[in-house]
Amino acid sequence: MKTFMIERYGDRAGVRAGEMPDPQVGVDDVLVRIHAASVNPLDLKLRDGQFKAFLPYRLPLILGNDLAGVVVQVGPAVTRFAVGDEIYARPDKDRIGTFAELIAVHQDDVAIKPATLTMEEAASLPLVALTAWQALVERARVQPGQKVLIHGGAGGLGSIAVQLAKALGAQVATTASTAKVDLVKELGADVVVDYRTQDFETVLDGYDVVLDSLGGETLKKSLRVLKPGGKAISVAGPPDAAFARELGTNAILRIVMSALSWKTRRRAKRRSVTYSFLFMKASGDQLRELTPLIDAGKIRPVVDRVFPFDQTRQAMEYVEKGRVKAGKVVVAMT
Repeated sequence: MKTFMIERYGDRAGVRAGEMPDPQVGVDDVLVRIHAASVNPLDLKLRDGQFKAFLPYRLPLILGNDLAGVVVQVGPAVTRFAVGDEIYARPDKDRIGTFAELIAVHQDDVAIKPATLTMEEAASLPLVALTAWQALVERARVQPGQKVLIHGGAGGLGSIAVQLAKALGAQVATTASTAKVDLVKELGADVVVDYRTQDFETVLDGYDVVLDSLGGETLKKSLRVLKPGGKAISVAGPPDAAFARELGTNAILRIVMSALSWKTRRRAKRRSVTYSFLFMKASGDQLRELTPLIDAGKIRPVVDRVFPFDQTRQAMEYVEKGRVKAGKVVVAMT
């Protein structure tokens, strides 16, 4: 099958087209002919080897972390899906590789595609929608009336998280550039901080939850807009020991990750708030929870541009160079 892969870490020009054997289909797997996949910042980090210490992939590695497509074969133990089903999924972290014609995915990580979406729209959602769900529903347990700050509301994750927080009944604030203020208001943001002209730390106060996708100084300031008991959840900040335990890493890596996040956790404790790092996990069940919200129009995908499959490397460069105006970039296989 045709793929886009890397043969070594850290080489921006190393993403190349290549042939790989068709996937082996396990007893609990569905084999999917991929129609579309989206580009995520995670793909760039994996390409550069940023996670190789705790995600030791074998090279060559097919990149790509979410997809929409059609089931073409099912394993003998599969009960939820049949040949011909249109699905969307984020494969498990150990089984990525959606920049390809085919992929075998465990049935537990797959859901029927929302009926209202095209393949390209559906492919833009799994990773960011699951991240938003796991942050706001699973970890923060957002309740109606709570105040939630979503950084980067026009981005891939932010655009979905703003809509999900609003669907949960929260009062939603977000940060965005001047050109994207109207978009994030359309997505449901009640308060928009134009980061080009305002410092969100001086405008916002008393928040229950912050979802941070930027890290660094933004994360540090985010701790200061939370009220006591508030939660800062970051996908870009330093990993913590809880994340290391989730991965099942050895004691040394747990100590290292705890040390990396020590300053942030100490700052949080001083303000009587909590900090946690989130690395989303695959879940077909959670996608099935999200699907009714999508089909009802409460969450809609934001797709910036669709590239043909043979331009997958250009699509990644487009994301890396910050050319995305809003939402996600998608690669169409057919």
